Amino acid sequence: AIDEQLRVIYEDNVHFDKDLPEFKTQGGVYIHGDRLTITSPVLMWVKALDLILEKMKSLGFNFSQVRALSGAGQQHGSVYWKKGSVQILKNPSSELPLHQSLKACFSVSNSPIWMDSSTASQCSALEKAVGGAQHLASITGSRAYERFTGNQIAKIYSQNPEVYMETERISLVSSFAASLFLGAYAPIDYSDGSGMNLLQIWKKVWSVSCLDACAPGLEEKLGCPVPSHSVLGPISPYYSQRYGFSPDCKIVAFTGDNPASLAGMRLQEGDIAISLGTSDTLFLWIQEPTPALEGHILCNPVDSQTYMALLCFKNGSLMRERIRDDCASGSWDEFSKALSSTVAGNNGNLGFYFDVMEITPEAVGIHRFNRDNQKVSDFPKEVEIRALIEGQFMAKRIHAEKLGYKVMPRTRILATGGASHNKKILQVLSDVFNAPVYTIDTANSACLGSAYRAIHGKTVDQSFCLLLHHSLSCSSPGPRFKMLISLIYECMQVYVKGGPSAI
Repeated sequence: AIDEQLRVIYEDNVHFDKDLPEFKTQGGVYIHGDRLTITSPVLMWVKALDLILEKMKSLGFNFSQVRALSGAGQQHGSVYWKKGSVQILKNPSSELPLHQSLKACFSVSNSPIWMDSSTASQCSALEKAVGGAQHLASITGSRAYERFTGNQIAKIYSQNPEVYMETERISLVSSFAASLFLGAYAPIDYSDGSGMNLLQIWKKVWSVSCLDACAPGLEEKLGCPVPSHSVLGPISPYYSQRYGFSPDCKIVAFTGDNPASLAGMRLQEGDIAISLGTSDTLFLWIQEPTPALEGHILCNPVDSQTYMALLCFKNGSLMRERIRDDCASGSWDEFSKALSSTVAGNNGNLGFYFDVMEITPEAVGIHRFNRDNQKVSDFPKEVEIRALIEGQFMAKRIHAEKLGYKVMPRTRILATGGASHNKKILQVLSDVFNAPVYTIDTANSACLGSAYRAIHGKTVDQSFCLLLHHSLSCSSPGPRFKMLISLIYECMQVYVKGGPSAI
């Protein structure tokens, strides 16, 4: 929970494995016998919401002060509502926890999630149906990925057509969570919807060719996508009666965890956020994207006229730690000294370091090249260290630029994760991108971004109420009206990025 000054005033959590042991999950998931199929029980998510709200109520949290509410869900996961469930969702008994009312509402009890990799045949079929992987990326922002929702839906339809026909609505995890608060089926937002291999990201409508390749009648089951700042309506009476929420509390569209993190980090056009963890992840704010076979283009959750790109590199901190152990006796101080002892550009020596099969690009092994572009078997220790770090960051810049990213004079790099504490590593990052690097604390950034987006949505909603009032009092929308629209839009953007004081 945050206040109008964007200050966090309450924070809490529920841990699936520890707090809900009856579901017997490991890391909140079930890993099936084929080791490819990975799911989560839908009722666990509902019960977790019951649990966190009861916990807040017992601690005296004042729900009546909440003016707007939004949230995030893990991307790519999907929830399947059984026919007739909307009536139960609209009128649950406030005397019961929500999970008890909804226990018979799901045609698929265990939801496929982002870790699932069991849909290789569906991915091939989708790419073939639309003219190839690059064409699919040009339509939806990504080539076919096994975890993406369209391919998961296609698998359910092909293996259990009767289950698919019994389903009246398919939600993403994010829109499913929003539905619980709304008391009705919440629409999928543009940003999370662009991680499904189904949304035409340019016009922000479902791609008919992609829908047809996955399952019949799919558009009706998905509903119409909406801008990520949309106010969906007031909170369900269930929450007013059970917890004391104000009936005027607005539900702002929920989105995916990655888009919500972009909002939580308060990225601006031209900025890069880099998480230097077990995997290295880049979030990019892009004006004119060029979808490629590696990486993902998503609709921007903050500004629906722009885009965000996501790049993930599997060989992150574990690769750096391995080279540290081999070349610097396991010492980060020695590692940093070696990095400082070599020059930027490493005298033309370059390396690609992939201990495990990389995502971006799909490659494995360690490959070293000297200044004459000849492959060599080893480097001196200090050359090896710089080749690793420069190679990792050059790959990030090259792949970012393939997706349409451009380094601008105002570009900032916001670094987080374990390696962001090493100033020598950050100096190489700054050199490669020719931009200043800042470190940020992004603990729970998706949750924080959701709170920011709740303010954003409410601000947009109030702005359009003002526009409507003004338009009704004008005989024709002249230049002053257009200037008002422009001013309100600018204020919305400034507010989201800097808070009330910035306006």
